[in-house]
Formats: sequence, C-alpha cells, structure tokens
Amino acid sequence: MNILSAIDDPNLLGHAIRDPSSWRTWRAMLASAFGLPLDEYGLELFKQCTGRTVPPAAPVNSLYLVCGRRAGKSFCMALTACYLAIFCDWQKYLSPGERAVILLIAGDREQARILHRYCQGILLAPILQNQIWNTTANEIEIKGKTTIEIGTRSYRAVRGRSICAALLDESAFWRSDDSANPDSEVVAAVRPSMATFPGAMLITASSPYAKRGILWDAHKRYFGKDDHETLVWVAPTRVMNPSVPQSFIDSEFERDPASANSEYNAEFRNDIAAFIDRDIVEGCVDRGVHERLRLAGQQYVCFIDSAGGSGSDSFTGAIAHKEGNVLFLDAVREYRPPFSPKNVVEEIAHWMKSYGVSRAQSDKWGGDFPIEEFAVHLIRVEASAKPKSDLYIDALPMLNSGKCRLLDNSRLVLQLCGLERRTARGGRDSIDHAPGMHDDVANAVAGALILAAAKTQMKITDAILEWSRNPAPVMQPELHTLERGFN
Repeated sequence: MNILSAIDDPNLLGHAIRDPSSWRTWRAMLASAFGLPLDEYGLELFKQCTGRTVPPAAPVNSLYLVCGRRAGKSFCMALTACYLAIFCDWQKYLSPGERAVILLIAGDREQARILHRYCQGILLAPILQNQIWNTTANEIEIKGKTTIEIGTRSYRAVRGRSICAALLDESAFWRSDDSANPDSEVVAAVRPSMATFPGAMLITASSPYAKRGILWDAHKRYFGKDDHETLVWVAPTRVMNPSVPQSFIDSEFERDPASANSEYNAEFRNDIAAFIDRDIVEGCVDRGVHERLRLAGQQYVCFIDSAGGSGSDSFTGAIAHKEGNVLFLDAVREYRPPFSPKNVVEEIAHWMKSYGVSRAQSDKWGGDFPIEEFAVHLIRVEASAKPKSDLYIDALPMLNSGKCRLLDNSRLVLQLCGLERRTARGGRDSIDHAPGMHDDVANAVAGALILAAAKTQMKITDAILEWSRNPAPVMQPELHTLERGFN
C-alpha cells in the first residue's frame, strides 16, 4: 500500500487526519517524494514549491522540507515515520536479531516528546494498534522487526543502529555544546547506517534560518534542479496550512519583518551571518595548552560574566595578559548551573588572586550584586561600559590578525564560532549567540583580551592621574612622554 492510500483510508493513517481537505498540499508533497502520480493541482503545486518541471518517477533518497512555522512539518514527519515502519518491508535486509530503525531526531527533548506523542496518536487506529509490540518513552516497537526511535541531535548517540529512515526535525535551529555543526555531523553519522537498506530515506524538515547548514546547502544545490534522488520543497506557512490566519501573519510582519519573512514565508535570512570563520579561531588556539601558569613580572587582567545559578547561563571568568604585540589567554573558569553565586564568587576571587589580580571588569548582569560580593573578598569589580556586542566587534581584529593566543577549550571555540552578526533595519550590526546557544565563555574571553590590549593605556592613564594628585614625584618632561604615549 502506498502512502497516499494509507492516508486516504480512515481506518489506517487517515484516522489521525481531522480535515482531509486541509491535507491537499501535503498529499501533493508526499506524492512527489514517493514518486506517485500527481493530478493537475499537485503538478502545479510541485512546480511552485520545487522550481522543477518534472516530478520524480520513483521515491527520492533525500527530501528537504523548507516550510514556514505552523505549516504541519512535525506531524507530517511523524506520519511518514509510521508509514515507513508499518507498510514497508525491511526484514529481508536484516540479520538475525537485528531491527530496522526509523530514527526521528529533534533539536531537544521537548521536541522529541512532541514527535513521540504524534506517533502514538497516529497509531491509535485499531488496525494499527494491533501492529504495536511495545512502547517506551523513546521507542515504539512494531511487529516485524521495525522500531520507531525518537531522540535528540547528537552525532554520538545516533551511531550503531541499522537505520532504514532518518527524519530530522527543525534542523536549521539545532545547537549543541559538543559540536559546531550538529546537523551536518548527525547526517554524516547516520548515512553509513543506512547503506544496507535499498530505498532508505533521509528527510529533513525545518523553518529556514541563516544561510548555513544542511538545509541551506541542499537548497543551494538542488532547488529547481531535476535530480532523481533529492527533492527540495519550499513553501510558506499558508500554502501548507491555510488554517493559520493571514491577520496573524500580517501582525508578525509589522512586529519584525525580517524574522516573519523567514518564519512564515520560508525565506532564508539575509540579515544574519556568521561572525567569524572557524578556521580563524582554530588558528589562534594553542593545541594542548589548557591553562598557562602565572609568569613573574607579568600583569594580568580579568573579565567576569556573571550568572544567577538557577537559569541556563554559566558564571564565567577569563584571565589574560599581553607580551609585546601578542595577547595571551591564560585561564578560563566556567561554572554551569545549578550553583551558588556566593560560593562561585569566593572561588573566582581566590583564583584571581593566584594570578595577582585584584581588579576586574564584569558584564552588567545582576546590577551591584557581583560588585558587592567580590568586594567582600577585596576584589574591585567594575561594570563594563561596553555591551558584549561591542566587545566582540573590538576583539575581531585581534582574532583575524592572529595576535592573540587562545587556550585549547572546546566550549570557547564552539561559542566563538556560533556567534552571529545581525544587521538591524537602521544598518547597525549587533553580535550575539544563535538561538539555543550560549556565549558566556566567549564573552568573558573577549572582555579579557580587550582589557589586556588596553593595559598599556591603563598604566599611562593611572600614572597621569597619580601625577595630577601629587605632581612632585614626576618631572614635567616625563609627564609629556606619558601624555604622548597615551595619545
């Protein structure tokens, strides 16, 4: 039974579709992906959404759905997973004791639970219910050696399975603490597991975001091209789901046109770009150096990125110094939640003193709280006058020139590479982490490098201020020299 027949039968997959008329566009998409005949409406929609003229004559190996928010992507993925698990015969490709896996991969656990609930709801039809052997929190085992497995994006966790189909949900928004490119690395880990299944399918569905990742690469390479193995389907929200009110979308455009154009018109964003290339960051890393010992005679600086201990942000500190024209990152401390802010302040204060540091700058989180807490430990902390976006912009030339030496810290590299440059309507750029990511370590390091670069000017300024209070110890010609250096 093909997928359209299973959807049209109210005793099978059609049991889960409330309004069959609203599924007209999704039927056309599935017919295109599985190489089934298209009616006149379906053919016209196919041309509109793929930029192609000839639909595939057989099921494609790779399907990329670039669709707007609330278009129904996740439900369609779950429906397709149930079809592949129940109506396709994978047993002839399995060894004794082996099970074929339909792998549904989401960006986080909550999204994974949504996919799991969709699959359970789709399989409530009595005939399909009889095909279920066992259900757990992460798996639905189907009679006949097939398992629907729901998991989160991790290139390590997806290895070691016999995967006959992999379905990636909202891949454009995947972020990870252990991978700079989790979508591409998950695909690279999954594909070898699909090699022994003729007809295995890789399906990726997401709203578009920045012009990077597997979704953008597929769009750039295959959209509008008559490729028999790969299909890219691009559609705005209301094309795939007319029940979303146009008035709601109009209000979203009024609020933020650039975001709404991506979220609901399925257009990749032009106002977001990667802040710094990974090769540049990697070129600044001293491999195998995780922390530098304190050097006699060197002056060190510290920057603090504070946090409350109960959210998702880390409490981070970075220490750096300057030798000649080169900036050195010496040490980084990161405390991930949950933690006690007072205990962390005490530990960081002790750590700073081990480098001879008694002053630091901090982000503006928490107002006077970090200033007062550090003062208890005789550490003077001042709030940075610059927002973190400006810190990143000022640190960029140091990284591009290679005149700063970073530590071998994977989280620092990931966070620096994950920064995004956003251009506002007024033309001003801002730098921040991508949705779902963090930049606590990157922020502290950028601040420390800038403080180290400014250390010479700070020494000159302090000398001038000291002379203004007590001019006797400093002769006038020496003051002129200091002023020229400062200027």
